[in-house]
Amino acid sequence: MNAQKPTFKEAMQAALLWCESWENDEISDEVISDRVGELIKTVEGARGFFAVSLSIDCPLMDRYPDALIFQLRNSGEIVVDLTVKNLAMSSAMIITHRANNDELENQSKRIKNRCIELLKLLDSSQVKKRLDILLDATKGNGEDLKFLNKWSYNEEQINAISESVYQVAT
Repeated sequence: MNAQKPTFKEAMQAALLWCESWENDEISDEVISDRVGELIKTVEGARGFFAVSLSIDCPLMDRYPDALIFQLRNSGEIVVDLTVKNLAMSSAMIITHRANNDELENQSKRIKNRCIELLKLLDSSQVKKRLDILLDATKGNGEDLKFLNKWSYNEEQINAISESVYQVAT
């Protein structure tokens, strides 16, 4: 893997390896946290990390070791932005999977719940600001409208996204 700027694919491969190693007690909380900290310095690295860690069975994103929380908080807007987008996409996909009677509904629910819990652990002012932008888009306004329109979400999906935003505050 390119240590300076991993590709999305390289970041996914590294995240998978590290999650498995952590789960098998082959690396400590501090080691995985340091590695994740390096990975999430770039958008592609962070995207790859979250694509794997939010969706697989690895409990890393259910337990959040203190050292990992520290790294995620220190990464700033990259992690907040990607987590909010993952919250939106997984919330919308729950509706799609349910309508299609698709077994992937549970995976989307897991991603949504992990995003909600992670957002509660990140810098609250950054999270609130970013969620307000998404919430504004669910009402047909603002910067994230292009993001929502890109995926052609229907009204039920938009409502699910809005409900998920409010779940972060509870």
